[in-house]
Amino acid sequence: MVDPVSRRAFLRMSGVAAGVAAIGVDLFSERELAMAALPTEIFSGTAMPPADAVLINFNENPLGPSASARKAAIAMLPQSGRYLFPQQLHLAELFARQNHLPPDHVEVYPGSGVALDALTLAFTSPTASLVVADPSYEQPFQMAGKHQVQVHKVPLRADFSHDVKAMAGAAADAGLIYICNPNNPTGTITSRADIEWLLANKPKNAIVLVDEAYIHFSDAASVLDLVAAGKDLVVLRTFSKLYGMAGMRVGAVAARPDLLAHIQALRTGGGAALPVMSVAAAIASLNDPSLVPTRKKINAGIRDETIAWLRKEGYACTPSQGNCFMLDVKRPGQEVAAQLASQHVFVGRSWPIWPDQLRVSIGTAPEMLRFRKAFAGVMAGTKTAMLQPAVPRGMEEWSAIA
Repeated sequence: MVDPVSRRAFLRMSGVAAGVAAIGVDLFSERELAMAALPTEIFSGTAMPPADAVLINFNENPLGPSASARKAAIAMLPQSGRYLFPQQLHLAELFARQNHLPPDHVEVYPGSGVALDALTLAFTSPTASLVVADPSYEQPFQMAGKHQVQVHKVPLRADFSHDVKAMAGAAADAGLIYICNPNNPTGTITSRADIEWLLANKPKNAIVLVDEAYIHFSDAASVLDLVAAGKDLVVLRTFSKLYGMAGMRVGAVAARPDLLAHIQALRTGGGAALPVMSVAAAIASLNDPSLVPTRKKINAGIRDETIAWLRKEGYACTPSQGNCFMLDVKRPGQEVAAQLASQHVFVGRSWPIWPDQLRVSIGTAPEMLRFRKAFAGVMAGTKTAMLQPAVPRGMEEWSAIA
């Protein structure tokens, strides 16, 4: 198995956008466009997923960009030969205005992965450690590990929230404390009161980083207003999740101007210019008032029905408010993932602290029904499940990344 790679790794895309522009976007459903836009190649030496694959391993939104976002992106295609910095500025200002932030408190990035790396480099060092929950999203501590930064992993509480008191006391020299809320991989919430407590009781020189990549799926209270209040706080947002733009790479960073300047100075990739079609899609998404509540409702219905079925079958799941959850399969998780993959159902991975659990992302209703059928067969050890063909060569890593 290859080393896990970031969920934000770049996917080299096919030329579907030009074809859609020629044919007309209205001829395509959201799902059809999402399937048509699958990458023609996923890294050297790996394979495309089977045509009938259920891909519930990357925390992607299977609906893809909204209809208004697609139209805006296609309309911008003729201008994509330019660096349209005013368009990026408009996106940052729109995001700031909608979230009641001063304009100089927001920067846009190509997704939030570049920002996560820059934040880690900006606020940690061999003498300023990183504090993270366990399990949680690994990119910050993976970057820290490349730069001789000490990482302190703090287990989640029994209710699957971040143990903010333990995190505050984990390292007197902490430079950065990372909170993913809702958390990846559990989909669980850490309360605003806990985050406020952490800001008030953290080590003096520490910056609190709250990654709100999944906030739109949940009822969690954002802490963006605490950025406007001048706290030692950075908040990340992305268009990759609810907005369905994982392959388009747009995100936002909110913080005091002095913190933003420090982060920008250590930006590790992606340059200053964002893809103009992606920025257009992001602007259209922010201007669609029905998009967040509609998609939140769709995701919640499918998620809650899936978790209820699993619990009825005797399998514990985390109480997720995101678009993923952790599932206790009662035996080595990667063995179960491999058996599911043999039926072209690709779920997420395990974390070292929870080797008998798997992350499951939320797909469409038909995809989750296929997952339930495949999972029931695998866990029952049925002949049908055991006689499925082996995982296609190059596909092993599909259940181990993101």
